[in-house]
Amino acid sequence: MVSLTLWASCDHSDSSDNEKNINALPPPNRLNYQIIRSYPHDTGSFTQGLLIYKGALYESTGNPENVPNNGAWIGKVNLQTGIAEKKALLPADYFGEGITILNDKVYRLTWQNQKAFVYQFPDMKTLQEFFYPGEGWGITHDGKQLIISNGSNLLSFRNPDNFKETKSLSVQDNGGMKNNLNELEFIDGAVFANVWQTRQILKIDTATGNVTGILDLSELIQKYPELNAPPSDVLNGIAWDSTARELYITGKKWPKIFVLKVN
Repeated sequence: MVSLTLWASCDHSDSSDNEKNINALPPPNRLNYQIIRSYPHDTGSFTQGLLIYKGALYESTGNPENVPNNGAWIGKVNLQTGIAEKKALLPADYFGEGITILNDKVYRLTWQNQKAFVYQFPDMKTLQEFFYPGEGWGITHDGKQLIISNGSNLLSFRNPDNFKETKSLSVQDNGGMKNNLNELEFIDGAVFANVWQTRQILKIDTATGNVTGILDLSELIQKYPELNAPPSDVLNGIAWDSTARELYITGKKWPKIFVLKVN
């Protein structure tokens, strides 16, 4: 009983210290943006991952309707039509999640199957499969390590060769922990993360886990009523064009992909 009491006391103290540290954080900056242009997006695409690689846009999708062999795929998107050339299909019992490409290898998560697939780029031939505990949501990389979200407030850094975790980072701002981190993109040393079922994208310091900026897309979504009408679902999809320094964003079953300048 004594040891349990001491443990509870220490835990309460640690919790209070953490709350004080979080409350002392400066509030995140509001990130401003301009809509540069838009492209069509396939409203059948339940977007889980979005990225630009070697000048082309790639997308991965989930499979909420359990459509055999074509509900969850990876594809190169034709920007003029919004339609993807579907490759790396998953069986209906797999729910596809985020993707990233590092050193000509495509890494793809699954939601609750606890399995990651690695494909050869560009033919999408399966190279490896990795097990990981828990759920998989979004994935990106910093040039060396994979960075993964699981719907909590944590980012997991993993070795791309064996998928072993090298560190875990909690994400917070001055209001507390930031849960429901979803699709990810690494931009200029920071992780940008969709927050599921919100209209916000967070800019996260990868050294501290602190949120330093918020991109609030409420006005954009309000401007286009079709983004709130069926079959459109939530904001989810971030791709960075490092050459043009433009941000591509979309949502699950959205009819549009938007290109933004962010400052």
